[in-house]
Amino acid sequence: MANERIVGIDLGTTNSLVAFMQGETPVVIPGEDGLNLVPSVVALGENDQVIVGSAARKYLIDTPERAVYSIKRLMGRGVEDIQEELKLFPFRLADDLEAGEVLRIKLGDKSYTPPEISALILRQLKRNAERFFGGPVTKAVITVPAYFNDAQRQATKDAGRIAGLEVLRLVNEPTAASLAYGLDKKKQGIVAVYDLGGGTFDISILKLHDGIFEVIATNGDTHLGGDDIDNLLITIALDDIRGDMGLDLGRSGEAVQTIRKAVIEAKIALSAQDATTLDIELPGGKRYQREITREQFERLIDPPDIPQASILQRTVGPCKQALKDARLKPEQIDEVVLVGGSTRIPKVRALVQHLFKRTPHTDLNPDEVVALGAAVQANILGGGSEATKEMLLLDVTPLSLGIEVAGGVTDKIILRNSTIPASATQFYTTQVDGQANVAIHVLQGERELAKDCRSLARFDLKGVPPMTAGMPRIEVRFLIDANGILHVSAREQRSGKEAEIEVQPSYGLTDEQVEGMLLESFDYAEEDFRQRQVIEARNEAETIVTALGKGRGSPAWAQLKPEEQRRIAKLEKSLNVVKQGEDYQAIRKAIDDLNQATTHLAELMMDSAVATALKGKTMEQADLGEGPAAPHPVAKADFE
Repeated sequence: MANERIVGIDLGTTNSLVAFMQGETPVVIPGEDGLNLVPSVVALGENDQVIVGSAARKYLIDTPERAVYSIKRLMGRGVEDIQEELKLFPFRLADDLEAGEVLRIKLGDKSYTPPEISALILRQLKRNAERFFGGPVTKAVITVPAYFNDAQRQATKDAGRIAGLEVLRLVNEPTAASLAYGLDKKKQGIVAVYDLGGGTFDISILKLHDGIFEVIATNGDTHLGGDDIDNLLITIALDDIRGDMGLDLGRSGEAVQTIRKAVIEAKIALSAQDATTLDIELPGGKRYQREITREQFERLIDPPDIPQASILQRTVGPCKQALKDARLKPEQIDEVVLVGGSTRIPKVRALVQHLFKRTPHTDLNPDEVVALGAAVQANILGGGSEATKEMLLLDVTPLSLGIEVAGGVTDKIILRNSTIPASATQFYTTQVDGQANVAIHVLQGERELAKDCRSLARFDLKGVPPMTAGMPRIEVRFLIDANGILHVSAREQRSGKEAEIEVQPSYGLTDEQVEGMLLESFDYAEEDFRQRQVIEARNEAETIVTALGKGRGSPAWAQLKPEEQRRIAKLEKSLNVVKQGEDYQAIRKAIDDLNQATTHLAELMMDSAVATALKGKTMEQADLGEGPAAPHPVAKADFE
């Protein structure tokens, strides 16, 4: 396995990234647009072709019913779990959805499960890596929030399989961040990783010593993140517009997404300045404007007089519990690492500093550090390099696991924060004389009663010899593998009767469903590839036409001979015609012809961005150094 390329993937709520170890350093692989971050947005474009990333974001505003974002918040969850999310998200569930069934979200006339949508994002990251390496990539390490339960982890692993990836390991995001941090700093001691992303919050406390990364406690909230901050601002804007203008836009998907885009920009601006203005164009030519100061923003996300309504205070409880579980005081934490885009908010950093009595590190890019750490773990699994071959990762399970016993009580078999892989055995007996079957109900959670914990699976141990109650000796064994996936077996020792199950969580896909989705992706692979070629060619055509428009306004255009200008104009017209069609070869030929015809113009303009675009490559790809550039690149928007 040492010679195989294994990539590390951060499958994020807002953005996703793929990285690998280049020598002794983990680096992020850029996408088609030359940017490291791939927005976790999936849309259906014309002819129902799937669009992922930056190009899909415009559909959130233009046709929100054909786009999905923040899908990570829905992974491994049921209809009853997502009612709050659905209030402000434009998602439409499939009409024929039944209770207990895997969620399916409508996109246009089609419906997709959350793992399928995540698989589309993973497939785009896989393509980015394959374009960069010039060869196939089939194996990956994927990160998940530390507080993801069994169902959410299974859903993530299923997404990897559907995308055509062998998922070698699921790694907790804070743990991955510590790997990147430890590789860079070579630190010893106790590290707290505070991870506030788009849809989830995690806190993990790790001990770093002699190349060993040992997680000693973890906690969090899988329903808390930057999306919740955005929703607060959206609600204020909607209320203002309803009260001041009499417009009720809450049911307008396009309007809500327009407002969402504006509030995200405002949130980002307030991390760097004291005030900003929400400026939103509304239906009917009306305009909504409101100034927001940083002080107002901070009171919104952390109201001093209503702590229970504070998004920030909701992170404090898990932090204190993690410290308690680790048997540590804040003063014993040596380093604090920030992960997730929401940790750029000054109020968040101030809270973390107050909580841990230590200034958090801000030298690591919070958007990239998880993917970089995943690349380190991928390198370790691939045989290691000089920088990583002595490193060892010891992670933990975030929640206790057990079974239901008489009286509806939860009997915990593996406790939370147990180092994984982990196994444990408990012995049970029957409650009724002559009992031949024993029902095993597998649970996850910290509550004492089964009804208050999450039900993971049920199976029966059949054929137990009829005996007096209390005589059978039933061994129940729990095994958590390195991915945090649970396997349970039950065996009656006297008779040897046994049963086992790899826990298929509620709202999880069966193996048959995953295989079917994988086969479907193979069936459509050729058509998908053809559509992607056409889309990429159209994007490149747009780049060249835009650059040519700027070239005409430069002094270099006047230096061309009239026949050169006429030839360029003729070829540009041809390109504008064929790029509207579906013939990739025709678009490709028209691009190449126009590139050749504009060579002299590009030379006259020397090394400007316009000339670079006319030559058929982006500046980012020209500066990549190692690794082949994309065969048909797309220029960045700021070339325009």
